[in-house]
Amino acid sequence: MSFTVAVSGKGGTGKTTIAGFLIQYLLDRGKKPVLAVDADANTNLNEVLGVEVKATIGEARDLMKKDVPVGMTKDIWFEYKIQEALVEKNGFDLIAMGRPEGPGCYCAANTLARKCIDILAGNYPYVVIDNEAGMEHFSRMTTRNVDLLLIVSDPSARGVLTGARIRDLIRELNLEVGRAFLLLNRVENGPQPEIVSQADKLSLPVAGVIPADPVVYQYDLEGRPTSTLPRDSVALRASWEIFDKLIP
Repeated sequence: MSFTVAVSGKGGTGKTTIAGFLIQYLLDRGKKPVLAVDADANTNLNEVLGVEVKATIGEARDLMKKDVPVGMTKDIWFEYKIQEALVEKNGFDLIAMGRPEGPGCYCAANTLARKCIDILAGNYPYVVIDNEAGMEHFSRMTTRNVDLLLIVSDPSARGVLTGARIRDLIRELNLEVGRAFLLLNRVENGPQPEIVSQADKLSLPVAGVIPADPVVYQYDLEGRPTSTLPRDSVALRASWEIFDKLIP
């Protein structure tokens, strides 16, 4: 059975970078192969990992309305498209959900996507999902439950409150979430006690603190994949210490 980790958080908090750190952590610890799922409509997990995405599930879902060849069932066609969208690398595979639904009914396509993605994810011991703030897009295309939810926030009172709202929104979806934690990212000079206290009041336990790291900033600025960060990166080291406590 797979262990599924979802990384969520509002835009600009560095959640995709953290998802990339987690995938690198799993590879380093020999916990592979990993299925990386980019469920953010912006589709930039591949940039963090330094790989190219040529097709997405969302595109296949749109094409199913008009491009299924005569003589081929939609099930077989969609399975083929899933395999076509899968980016295979050493130790991990990546699949991107792509953009959300456009106008029209996607019920049939979503049903096929859900079936194919569930079967695919079952082949991996670890699944890492990079999400938008909510997980509506992901939940429509899988029945997969989440063992560990990591909500990434900046070290501000508003960020923590937003993190609690994201947790509550996700709980309203048809997903079963095991443990949920807050990760405070880009923290300078340690977390303020008031921030940790607020998270406690919102029943959102803080898994750890990831310090602001000028090396990560420089990589982002230069468009370099953070999967190639040096191992002495303070942000990378701090995140891996947190993952050691959370990932079986």
